[in-house]
Amino acid sequence: MDRYLVVGNPVVQSQSPFIHAEFARQTRRVMNYGRELCSVHDFAQTMDRLAAEGIKACNITMPFKFEAARWATSLSPRAALAQAANVLVFEGGVASRKSSRGWADNTDGVGLVRDIEHNAGLSLQSKRLLLIGAGGAAAGVLGPLLEACPSTLVVVNRTAYKAQQLVERHQALAQQRGVMLRACDMDACAQPYDVVVNATASSLLNSTLALPDDVWSQGVLALDMAYGAPAESFLNWAASHGANVRDGLGMLVEQAAVAFELWHGMRPHTEPVLAALRKRIMGLGDTSH
Repeated sequence: MDRYLVVGNPVVQSQSPFIHAEFARQTRRVMNYGRELCSVHDFAQTMDRLAAEGIKACNITMPFKFEAARWATSLSPRAALAQAANVLVFEGGVASRKSSRGWADNTDGVGLVRDIEHNAGLSLQSKRLLLIGAGGAAAGVLGPLLEACPSTLVVVNRTAYKAQQLVERHQALAQQRGVMLRACDMDACAQPYDVVVNATASSLLNSTLALPDDVWSQGVLALDMAYGAPAESFLNWAASHGANVRDGLGMLVEQAAVAFELWHGMRPHTEPVLAALRKRIMGLGDTSH
C-alpha cells in the first residue's frame, strides 16, 4: 500500500490524515497516510530516511516549510517564488518530475484563494488586502494572492525587514498583475482593507497583534490561517470591529485537495470533507494545524 505522511513539530494534532482518508474514500483510492514527528534539528536526515523507506509523498507543516524547499532537488514555480514548500513528492511519485531526491510544491496559497473565492464567495479582484506575517505561511500564500489581482496588497510583520524581503521577491509578479504591493510596519498600515489575513504564529502562541483600528472597514473579511481555539483571539478581536471572520479550516482542506490531485491525478470534492472536518473539530475541542 502506498504510504504518505504529514511531517511537522508538533504533528499529533494534524487533521491531514483525516482529510486524505476522506479524499481516498471519495475517490476509491487505497493509501496509508500517517504522521511523522520530526526533530527541529533533523529535518534533512528525516527526509533522506523517508525517501529511502519508499514513502510516496509528504505534506510539510510548521516549522519546516523553508527547510522543505531547501531540501528538495527541484521546485515548482510557486514553491521557488515562495522559497517554502508544504508538499514533497519523492522519486517515482506522480509529480516527482523524475527528481533524484524530491520535487517540492506549495499548495497553501491556491488553497487560501480557493477558500476565500469559492467557499466564502468573495472575489479578490480589485480588493485591498492586508497580509500579516513574513514567515513560511505568508511566503506560501503571497504569490497566489497576487495572481488573484487585488488592487493593493500590504505585507506587515513585527520584523519589518523580513516583510520587505518577501515583497521584493514578489515585486515582479505584482507588477505583471497590476497590484500595488508594499511592506510596512505594524503601526504604519492604518488604512481600511477588504480582506485581512493573519499568517503569523500569534494565534498559536496566544500573543496579540499591534494593528491600528483603522484597518477594519465595514464588512471586511478577517481570516486566520489557524483554526479552533488558537484562532479565537484574532477572530474575536476582528469581530469586535465588525469584521466577518473565517478560520483556516477551509484553506486546510483546499490546499490538501491540490496536493491529493498532484499525487493521484484526480481532484476530490472539498465541500463534504470540509463539512465533516468542522463537525469533527467541534467534537475534538481544542486543536490547531
